[in-house]
Amino acid sequence: MPRTLESTQKKLFVLDTNILLHDPHAFFNFQEHDVLVPMTVLEELDHIKDRNKDVSRDARVAIRSLENILQDVTPEQMIEGVPLNRNELKDSSVTGHLIILNDHVIATEVSGLPGGVNDNKIINAALHLQKERSNVTVVLVTKDINMRLKAKGAGLKFVEDYTTDQLIDDVNLLTKGFEVVEGDFWQQVENVESEKDGRETTHKVTFKKTIPTFINEYILDEGEEFAARVTGHYEDKVELLDLGRQRLLSRKAWGITPKNIYQGMALNALMDPNIELVILTGPAGCGKTLLALASALEMVIELGIYDKVLVTRNTPEIAESIGFLPGTEEEKMAPWLAAITDSLEVLHKNDENPSSSLSYIMEKANVQFKSVNFMRGRSIQNAVVILQPRIENNLKFLLLYFYWPVAKVKRISQNMDSSNDFKHFHNSQPLQSSCYLRGEYNTKPSNDSILWEAA
Repeated sequence: MPRTLESTQKKLFVLDTNILLHDPHAFFNFQEHDVLVPMTVLEELDHIKDRNKDVSRDARVAIRSLENILQDVTPEQMIEGVPLNRNELKDSSVTGHLIILNDHVIATEVSGLPGGVNDNKIINAALHLQKERSNVTVVLVTKDINMRLKAKGAGLKFVEDYTTDQLIDDVNLLTKGFEVVEGDFWQQVENVESEKDGRETTHKVTFKKTIPTFINEYILDEGEEFAARVTGHYEDKVELLDLGRQRLLSRKAWGITPKNIYQGMALNALMDPNIELVILTGPAGCGKTLLALASALEMVIELGIYDKVLVTRNTPEIAESIGFLPGTEEEKMAPWLAAITDSLEVLHKNDENPSSSLSYIMEKANVQFKSVNFMRGRSIQNAVVILQPRIENNLKFLLLYFYWPVAKVKRISQNMDSSNDFKHFHNSQPLQSSCYLRGEYNTKPSNDSILWEAA
């Protein structure tokens, strides 16, 4: 089968301004292909860098990154293309070139789009390159959907979104964090070695048919009794911690019990000090915040494992930063973290004096509302951290918040309101676990249940 034109030809990627604002080092992510930045993009970065917004910082970082690559080069080299693997990056696998194009000398008639609009100038430059460099696949890369449509309509053959930094573009593609074995689990086992230590029972099993598993993944079958968690791999054997469905469903934290097996698995992961990161995904109202908060209060107040509870979330640009108006950091973050106070009210709604209970618990558990922008490593020492971001189609920032190099930190929960169904329970590292819940939970052992409908 002959190879396609797109796969055999060298590519030239034309970057829009929003790509460099989204990822200031984006031009390093195109491997062997060349990257071109029109002069119009540089002018837009120059206008944005002096604003009092977070995006200005990204613009300045992008400008400095470009300057580091282009320093000490001649104008002719800049036009022809400067190797990206020079200076400190001479051993890099990136072998493409960075080109700066003076797009102001290109006639606007190339695209037929009206002049004076920066998006049209960039599209015009890409069309000019497509015409002049027929031996190269010219690709316009932009996160602006309307610009992609305009470029296609103007005759540009290849237009793409920038997806390099996306760990995953759909939360539904995440692993669920649990595996359901068909039929009876023990019928799938060829050999088993069991060991009992106190009330904990572990099994080293060899499966008749390979079942892909990873550390901290939960294993269920179609019956009503078996449930286990993967704790190790030894050649052809898998080590399982026998939990049992009834044990998972009877687990309590701060007076609540799971309503179903999915919440049972989530609560088990949240309450295990050996699992340092638990990711819960699902629609609003399925119990993510409630389970995380109940687990945090249990471990801080009742068990004394941790010293405090920190609650934070990212503040979107629609609200700027936490602002300059009078008020403490906690007062400014409170509106963004209303889900936490709402969950506290649910946990103590049957108390004789709920408002006094809330104040007491907030003080007893040392619950603090923090802005992610002002948190430092010392802020989270021996703490339960509940991070409550609201995300759309990518998860790139999830791990960034957890690069704090501090020991004895419980990174407990990332509560994400994202997909329409809550089926995923992701678990990719030994100290990380992630759960899919199904929307109901009990607030008291007496089956006084509450169903939170998604808003």
